[in-house]
Amino acid sequence: MTSPIFFQDEILNSISEGLFTVNKEFRINFFNKSAARLTGYDKNEVVDKFCKNVFCSDLCKGNCPLVKVLQSGEELNNLETVIVKKSGEKLLVKLNAAVLRNEANEPVGGVVSFREIFCQETISEYIKKNAHYYGIIGFSKPMTDIFNLINEVADCDATILIQGETGTGKELLADAIHATSRRKESPFIKVNCSALPDNLLISELFGHVKGAFTSAVKDRVGRFELADKGTIFLDEIAEISPQTQLQLLRILQHGTFERLGESTTRKVDVRVIAATNKDIEAAIANGKFREDLYYRLNVIPIKLPPLRERKDDIIFLVKYFLKRFSLIYSKEITEIDDDALDLVMKCTWPGNIRQMENALEFAFIRTKPGQSICLSKLPEFLRETIKTSSPNVSYKNEISDDELIKVLEKYRWNKTKAAEELGLNRTTIWRRLKTLGIEN
Repeated sequence: MTSPIFFQDEILNSISEGLFTVNKEFRINFFNKSAARLTGYDKNEVVDKFCKNVFCSDLCKGNCPLVKVLQSGEELNNLETVIVKKSGEKLLVKLNAAVLRNEANEPVGGVVSFREIFCQETISEYIKKNAHYYGIIGFSKPMTDIFNLINEVADCDATILIQGETGTGKELLADAIHATSRRKESPFIKVNCSALPDNLLISELFGHVKGAFTSAVKDRVGRFELADKGTIFLDEIAEISPQTQLQLLRILQHGTFERLGESTTRKVDVRVIAATNKDIEAAIANGKFREDLYYRLNVIPIKLPPLRERKDDIIFLVKYFLKRFSLIYSKEITEIDDDALDLVMKCTWPGNIRQMENALEFAFIRTKPGQSICLSKLPEFLRETIKTSSPNVSYKNEISDDELIKVLEKYRWNKTKAAEELGLNRTTIWRRLKTLGIEN
């Protein structure tokens, strides 16, 4: 008969997280297979050794989580630290620590579980390498037109107003504008104008002096001063009050301002990029936004199209997000079933790319490693609000390769128009091209 201890060890060895236990002297007495895989140490190399001499974590130097849990009796969760592998390589991990008790509920040691987390730099490198344009995925004509415009205005300092629905990527576009500009080596300061009440926003933008208001206990430099010689991004610009609009107009016209609570005029050299998801022209008509400020901001207007107007980019976005989630969650899922992709393509996505990313992340989390995302894993709102159309015509049986290519060439490779003529689903055409080795 299998002993309970043997059975317990088998369970602990089967989990994906690294796990080890120590006695009251902080000597390791159990080390599971995942801990061995993550650290490079064999179980026999570490048993009976002090854990601090094995892991050499920065937490071992006076802030040991095991000491804390044994003293307090309370577990610790999601502590981020760096451990040193047997090879000398450093590994970024998140760990949980708890007291280990015997059958009489007496503390006999501690237990730590840990898992590898991917550095933000790793994810950022993937984004930089795989995104089409400075972190933005976009191959459709509306997006390539915007990219061309950004390149054309890279050498000027004119103000730019980005307009677009929520979730279209206005901040990413502002990042791209700064990265291509001649000020790219200078500060890039971002301000969300809707996140603060008006009196605090004025202080945030222009700074204040000690005593300007009750909590002003010392002088503070504003965001415009911090952005001197660089760029400032004013997100949700339509939310600012008439008073703030007036002060912003002055700095755009003359490059001058005063800190809150003082009369000294200061001068800065700042390029302004503003963004909004509101209809500013309607706000002007309603007297909520200054017309003269609008004209100052709108020297170079950019309108980001909603996702429903750039459906050609959806497949590329899906592939990009799946790879990105694979890095973040450390599990490989690269495929999505045809019917699930069809549903993603049909949705109008009122929340645009941000909403689609969240929906895909939800499905990704629910899908097991190595499997493809199926229809049932997508969020319920997506499956309920979008009704699938009649079954697609099979391109394999009905349409030859030559006919498919001929129709695509007729419409200059516009898959939507080709799909309409052939009576096929656009996703079906994309899948067929992939089998022919034509993906872009």
